[in-house]
Amino acid sequence: MAQDGETVLRGFESALPIALLRAREATMRRFKGHVDAHGLTLPQWRVIRALADGGPMDARTLAERCVILPPSLTRIFRALTEKGLIATVKTSDARRHAVRLTPAGAALYAEMAETSEAIYAELEAAFGSEEMATLLSLLTRLRETAEALPVSGSETASGTEPGPVLED
Repeated sequence: MAQDGETVLRGFESALPIALLRAREATMRRFKGHVDAHGLTLPQWRVIRALADGGPMDARTLAERCVILPPSLTRIFRALTEKGLIATVKTSDARRHAVRLTPAGAALYAEMAETSEAIYAELEAAFGSEEMATLLSLLTRLRETAEALPVSGSETASGTEPGPVLED
């Protein structure tokens, strides 16, 4: 029980971060078996999808787009390169590391896309197309709102910085 002047934290079941994590985990479980069957991790699949959708990208752009920490992205690049799925792209700035899908990577993407889209369509049909569109819009607005808020002292002190933090 809270004493006078003591902050009472909302209930655990009402915590936004917990609700988002639970929704993420339940959703990702639908895709995990499909991705595993192709010898990939979920973060590797995100990188392949991003490259297939946007063409060659530098590491910073991919880290932000795929919500992957840079050290993890380095390991993903190594694994996908060893599998022959990505290759380095020469850039005008030698300090920027950029990659693209190889023909094998593009073929794997094409092979996986149909099943991935079917899983997504199943989720959307069960959840509702309008609800899915609304949810995606609201999540984008929530992210944009959170990013626009000033960084609190506790975030800086704890080492938490805005940016990619999601790992699979």
